Amino acid sequence: MVARGLILTTVCVVLAGCSDGTTLRAMRNTSAGPEEFNVAPTRKLETPETFAALPVPTPGGANLVDQTPKADAVAALGGNPAALAGTSVAAADGALVSYVGRSGIDGAIRPTLAAEDQAFREREARFSRLRLFGVDRYYMAYKNQTLDAQAAARAFRRAGVTTPSAPPAN
Repeated sequence: MVARGLILTTVCVVLAGCSDGTTLRAMRNTSAGPEEFNVAPTRKLETPETFAALPVPTPGGANLVDQTPKADAVAALGGNPAALAGTSVAAADGALVSYVGRSGIDGAIRPTLAAEDQAFREREARFSRLRLFGVDRYYMAYKNQTLDAQAAARAFRRAGVTTPSAPPAN
């Protein structure tokens, strides 16, 4: 009886050690069904006053029921969503964008950050390759890079900076 338990434990340990150790999130889609997060809701269909008033269809163009998250956010915040048409940066933000880019813009920042993050995740996973269960280690790996909002607010208040109230700590 003890020998069977020992063999079963050994098999579990060996199988758990087969992971590559670079994946921090233990989320997998194991079903053959649709992915509910890939479905984008559309606006309600509306019947126009006259069908002659509809715009001419343009291949690759936007659909009238497609979501416009940037314009919707600008409108929700009291701005003018028409100011976004054809521009990537609103005119009022041009000075901010030029100030931020004053030292130049690295065109390869995304691949550089992806490679650095991959190396970081491999270092963090070095000692946790042996897993018996699918554990989400994301928050453990990035724990030292997480901002403690309550501690930061206390530090600013001690320094005499007026700070808004923060949600209570859990």
